Amino acid sequence: MNVRSITCFVNAGGPGANAAARAGRLARDAQAALEAAGLPVQSRRLATQPLSSLPGDPMAVARAVAAEGAAAGFEYVSLGPVLAAEPGAGLERLALIPELIRGNDSTFTSILVAGREAGINLAAIRQAAAVVREVAHTTDQGFGNLRLAVLANVGPHAPFFPAAYHDGGGPAVAVALESAGLAVEAFSPAGSLDEARGRLVAAVEDAAGRVAAVVEPLARDAGARFAGIDFSYAPFPDEARSVGAAVERLGVERFGAPGTLFAASFLTGCLRQARYPHCGFNGLMLPVLEDAVLAERSKEGLFTVNDLLLWSAVCGTGLDTVPLPGDVTEDELAGILLDVAALAVRLDKPLTARLMPVPGLRAGDVTAFEFEYFANGRVLDVKGAGSAGVFRRASHLAG
Repeated sequence: MNVRSITCFVNAGGPGANAAARAGRLARDAQAALEAAGLPVQSRRLATQPLSSLPGDPMAVARAVAAEGAAAGFEYVSLGPVLAAEPGAGLERLALIPELIRGNDSTFTSILVAGREAGINLAAIRQAAAVVREVAHTTDQGFGNLRLAVLANVGPHAPFFPAAYHDGGGPAVAVALESAGLAVEAFSPAGSLDEARGRLVAAVEDAAGRVAAVVEPLARDAGARFAGIDFSYAPFPDEARSVGAAVERLGVERFGAPGTLFAASFLTGCLRQARYPHCGFNGLMLPVLEDAVLAERSKEGLFTVNDLLLWSAVCGTGLDTVPLPGDVTEDELAGILLDVAALAVRLDKPLTARLMPVPGLRAGDVTAFEFEYFANGRVLDVKGAGSAGVFRRASHLAG
């Protein structure tokens, strides 16, 4: 098991200009200590308060944060979301997002369009769909959408990007784990479901205890709050660290076949049973292009966008790195985002959508990204109608 990210949370653009530098020292100390404990760290990341709350010129602040983050040793920076869930929320800063994404390859951001209390902002969803489409058509192969997510019911201090953001309080730190391989290891020798669950829960609690024992005292000494651990089953594009492989080791013949929903629920249930300091999603991540088995099963036509959404109801983070046709319309994108928002609000769970229209590709084509953290997969079809009539009937729906 690896640590996907040590994510530090700070306020940007205000007093305390050394916030990124102090966070950088904490992240470096945490990485050294975790690696000494046998836990390799993939990245150090910095997240700020919402883009809606950045003071002054948000583009200037964004550039400064990216520079300060890099100087402090952070590989990636997440500018918090445009907060667009409330009725009447200002949507002006949505127009800045394509330029933010194009301007710096290490900058991530997001758009929060729904919440359990706030409801669903349909006007924001329509604009978010337009932003996703613009980013797709103004970055190479639409790759900029890797660094943009649309959020529903997601709170602060989730350490996974692009969803990470700060609540504006004192500094904090959280840890995201790359733990799909842990599930593969736990399930492979198990002779029963009870044994599989027991092995995985024990492995999760042991690993989380090791992480917390290292990071919590370092955070305390640095004057930062330890927000917790997100033990979501985040995969890596090889079979030994694949969520799809874990599902198949559990007994589903091929990921996407009947029984996949059960396996997704079972995996998430193991995390719910394990005791450790939670933050973020703590569920099953199904990123189509970041998981070797999911990418391969997509080529075999074993699942659709709607299947991914169905599985999100019982597991993890929503629709993640989903390759879509380059000619997908704003109405179609908005309909998909609306369904994600509806699930998140109805079930009171955090969900995201990281949709990746690929210009020039049609449904059934295979992507050709050259990126070490991707496994190329099949472009998934959309049903071709959208939900324009729904959006004409309301701009906001109360929770």
